[in-house]
Amino acid sequence: MRVPIRKAGKYTFIKPDPHLTAEKFQQLSNQLQRLSQIVQPRAIVEVQRLAEMGDFSENAAYQMAKGRLRGLNQKIIELQEHLQEAIIINQPTSSTVVCLGSRVIVEINGRRQIYHILGSAETNPTTGVISHNSPIGAALLGGSVGETVRVRLATKEVNCRIIGIE
Repeated sequence: MRVPIRKAGKYTFIKPDPHLTAEKFQQLSNQLQRLSQIVQPRAIVEVQRLAEMGDFSENAAYQMAKGRLRGLNQKIIELQEHLQEAIIINQPTSSTVVCLGSRVIVEINGRRQIYHILGSAETNPTTGVISHNSPIGAALLGGSVGETVRVRLATKEVNCRIIGIE
């Protein structure tokens, strides 16, 4: 059986955002350690076991295990590169200007919301964690208390008034 060869897509080689909190950095380090010390050796043993079955051209189980091992090796390489290029987000020292890591209390259309501005790898808009690359996050960066920033969204423009910075 022949394994299909796929061309790289439009979003194949996108570099991850290097801005990480210390917790996320530790989580990725633990994941890398688990993959390289536990999962990868098991996958190598599985490939070796299936290789002993004989003819590689018709050994579908071997081909699939080899593909899984290649994917695992690629994931390990990507994690290593991401951790090497990581920029740790420290707690902001100033509460007068919005910066990466700040919690910002804003008022949008009469409703108060709290946003925590972090890197793209840790976003969760439902809990108020937004990226510094998002329209709202990018507009808020550098702002100060009392300032109103204009945010351009897909369908409209919204005014955000900064009420507080934590």
